[in-house]
Amino acid sequence: MTEHASPDLPARETVLLAAFEGWNDAGSAATTALEHLHDVWGAEQVEELDPEDYHDFQVNRPVVGLGPDGTREITWPTTAVAVATTPRSGRRVVLVHGIEPSMRWRRYCGELLDIAAGLGVRTIVTVGALLADVPHTRPIPVNATSEDAHVRELLGLEPNTYEGPTGIVGVLQHEAAARGMQALSLWAAVPHYVAAPPSPKATLAILHRIEALLGEPVPLADLPEDATAWQLGVDELAGEDSEIGEYVRQLEEAKDTADLPEASGEAIAQEFERYLRRRDKGTGG
Repeated sequence: MTEHASPDLPARETVLLAAFEGWNDAGSAATTALEHLHDVWGAEQVEELDPEDYHDFQVNRPVVGLGPDGTREITWPTTAVAVATTPRSGRRVVLVHGIEPSMRWRRYCGELLDIAAGLGVRTIVTVGALLADVPHTRPIPVNATSEDAHVRELLGLEPNTYEGPTGIVGVLQHEAAARGMQALSLWAAVPHYVAAPPSPKATLAILHRIEALLGEPVPLADLPEDATAWQLGVDELAGEDSEIGEYVRQLEEAKDTADLPEASGEAIAQEFERYLRRRDKGTGG
């Protein structure tokens, strides 16, 4: 499936987007995307999970700092649930941003899904990022998969054929499907040779995919400029190291060869239509 070809979800359906720091979040691309949506859509927090039940504080330590009045405060690692209404379509979107828990994953997912059900959520979209053999000079791939045959048919997705270790996003998606919710997962591929956060180009790619999925333009603010600056910085790094430069060229050749059959007029038209929609709504980056 091509990156921007998926149809929209039903316009008035409440959708939950979830991303978690840690193993599922290469370059912090997924959680940064959710933070961006929280800011531009003016989301308001409605719930917070008690971290005592789910986190090993020797792994994810609390942070001490000064509060607004100058007193010392402790911020605990937790999972926050916020609600936003998209400006164009009026869709209700639930945003879940947390740290992958250390323990009791099934109970954790159960608590999150109970909250989601109480907010009228019917569709769960987990968002993640992984390190991959992709060149930083090409568009960041964002793959969408689902275990649900109905969701795959509705959105034109491929079945999830992955087998191996999974993170909390995989467990949450599985538990949501077991409850009869529609569930799908978005994964951005971050170049493994520039794994350190931030990864604005991957964050931008995730936001584009969410735009297409929800049928809702997302104000991008400075992200396009940040993504360009990031790519130029990696270009400079590759130019200074001949081994990295040669490796990037090999990745580019492999990517370009793989993409040749998909370089269609339809894909170009879809990209141009998305640009026009954002320009007409005045939400361009």
